[in-house]
Amino acid sequence: MRVPPDADPRHGADRADGSLRAGVVGLGMIGGGVAVSLATSGLVPAVYDIRPTAADGLPGVPAPLGSPAEVAAASDVVMVAVVDAAQAREVIGGANGLLKGARPGLTLVLLATVELPVVRELAAACADAGVGFLDCGVTPGDRAAENGMVAILGGDQDVVDRALPVLDGWARKVVHCGPLGAGMATKIARNVVTYGGWRTVAEAVALVEAAGVDPARLTEVIDTADPGGTTLLQLLRLRTAGEGALPDALADKIEPLMAKDLDAARALAAELGVPVPLVDVARAHARQTLDRQPAERQPADRQAADRQPADRQTLDQQAEPAGDARARGLRLMDQVYGPGFSSTLPEATEPYLDETVEHLFADIWSRDGLSVRDRRLLTLGVGASLGRADLIRVQARGALHNRELTPDQLREAVLHLAYYVGWCNATAAQQGIADAIADVSPTKDIR
Repeated sequence: MRVPPDADPRHGADRADGSLRAGVVGLGMIGGGVAVSLATSGLVPAVYDIRPTAADGLPGVPAPLGSPAEVAAASDVVMVAVVDAAQAREVIGGANGLLKGARPGLTLVLLATVELPVVRELAAACADAGVGFLDCGVTPGDRAAENGMVAILGGDQDVVDRALPVLDGWARKVVHCGPLGAGMATKIARNVVTYGGWRTVAEAVALVEAAGVDPARLTEVIDTADPGGTTLLQLLRLRTAGEGALPDALADKIEPLMAKDLDAARALAAELGVPVPLVDVARAHARQTLDRQPAERQPADRQAADRQPADRQTLDQQAEPAGDARARGLRLMDQVYGPGFSSTLPEATEPYLDETVEHLFADIWSRDGLSVRDRRLLTLGVGASLGRADLIRVQARGALHNRELTPDQLREAVLHLAYYVGWCNATAAQQGIADAIADVSPTKDIR
């Protein structure tokens, strides 16, 4: 049986001890855990959830009230633990929302991760009603019921101070990151570290599996070498210690090692035919990652007629201290055309091939503005416009090797191109793509 909050001394209008009354809207994993932690701390919350039985199994948590408005009337600080922006709008400003039962002095704490314009929109609605508002990212969600989460706050200091006794009732640590939106921005950035790390792991696993290594061995190595996971945050700590930037002497040591190791990863990926887009991005942005200015590129035609190979190497080393332009270009060629393509080039140097490797691929195909797949599609279009089945075949093989395009997508591309380059040229494109599919499909599952 639901107990009305005005009949429960824990939710009375004036507690004898002057303590704040807590509320929670949304009793999922996070909201339910927050409610349990509050109850354990002695701040038994008024709660609401669209599921009437949502509090069943939550120790110390009373049955849900009839609406968010009832929770607002029974609370001084309400945690809004919904899933998305639409739910937050409805719970806060809907017909029976929190603002309908609010009185001046109430504070709402949004625990849902939403975009910053939504934070500002909801905060403005609360301000119009004389209600305080805090954006509050939380992590880790699976520790909510153990008073084990971090509250990542954005909002005015006086609002934080008012809500702090309730926040301390469920958060292991409260971190006030700054004004409105700062908490949400910090939580979003924290999620980037999480999901970016997952993508890194996915590419690493793909590499070891392609090399015939059990991924469990990779886990064993990482767990043993870095049991606390400190390496992941090493750069952040180094930058914090250096007041926002790495000391030049330290960056000078790290950059060549970073470039060398990422180059090795790209070479292995090219050899095994494993796409590693995050590795490519990390290598392309290595200097920016270390908070250094991008290397200045030398004009391609600068003293080209008089330049000797040693001079070119010197310029490349100045432009990119960690690598050699030719090696970089050859790696890109293998990425574009498929593993081992660079080994088919003649060993003797020729001006045309040198420029192809050391400028077209090392400098142009490796630029950040377009992906390899983007540049390949443009090049396929050029090949089709020229009616060059041989050029189409080379590019299509690379696309299949890298799993950038499927055979069906390439066939669809021929039809699309036909309407722009003419049926005769498209016939050449059709032949080149058919040849590429025949080249690759016997040795690799490309469906």
